[in-house]
Amino acid sequence: MAEPRFESVPGVTDALSKVDYLADESIAGIVYLADRLGKPILVEGPAGTGKTQLAKSVAEMTGARLIRLQCYEGLDEAKALYEWNYKKQLLRIQAERNEGNVWADVETDIFSDDFLLTRPLLEAIRADDPVVLLIDEVDRVEVETEALLLEILSEYQVSIPELGTITARQIPMVFLTSNNTRELSEALKRRCLFLHIDYPDMEREKQIILTKVPEITETLADEITRIVRSIRSLELKKSPSVSETLDWARTLVLLGVDHVDEETAAGTANVLLKYQSDIAKAVKELVANRPSVGAPGVGRR
Repeated sequence: MAEPRFESVPGVTDALSKVDYLADESIAGIVYLADRLGKPILVEGPAGTGKTQLAKSVAEMTGARLIRLQCYEGLDEAKALYEWNYKKQLLRIQAERNEGNVWADVETDIFSDDFLLTRPLLEAIRADDPVVLLIDEVDRVEVETEALLLEILSEYQVSIPELGTITARQIPMVFLTSNNTRELSEALKRRCLFLHIDYPDMEREKQIILTKVPEITETLADEITRIVRSIRSLELKKSPSVSETLDWARTLVLLGVDHVDEETAAGTANVLLKYQSDIAKAVKELVANRPSVGAPGVGRR
């Protein structure tokens, strides 16, 4: 068994904080257990809450290479696992035929590593160096495509008919993210540890803002956090994500704003929200709860 990457749950928390990922105890605990048990992590939750960033941060803090498989409808084995380089094979077949070689000799030659195009899943399995494998938005693929993942996630091996079974040289840390656009299969879930990442509480989101936007004042970060929390309580098509909160914070800093009034909130709400109906609801809420936004007048530095 490979040496564990982490000594303790607090050690994971500290290491993640050093790469600017503020993890709570549940997140750090699952990462620690995944390493010790050699199991993948299925990370679910709203878009923009840090699911993908968790995998990137674990790769950064461990010095591992990040290999990412971006899932989408229509993803198949050729794009996820491997495919044969048919053009190169045809050229070799033609060359061998011109030399008078028989098919049995040609077949052995063209189905070898020289003609294999590795895709993210196989690349992670064959890697000699430490790897973090990110299977992003796994809920976007069809149910049938999930079968491609089952052998890899249970045995860390891949079966290629022409080459046999390829077993992992080292066990990668695997993260699968899902935005819950469809229900994943029970077979896939059984192979994973489950982690749900929701919107952070106010204090943690404030600390995220202060960490990711170091030039912001604590007062403005606190104000942004309270406004965003109020907006998330509304019935919206899409609540603002943590990443959108950070974009809004950066926008306000660039504009020289040190206090968010109604005019500023209304003028910059399109950075935080992506539907006009949501923007209208948010602005109405801010006007109705004026004290929570602050005194009138756009503060400038």
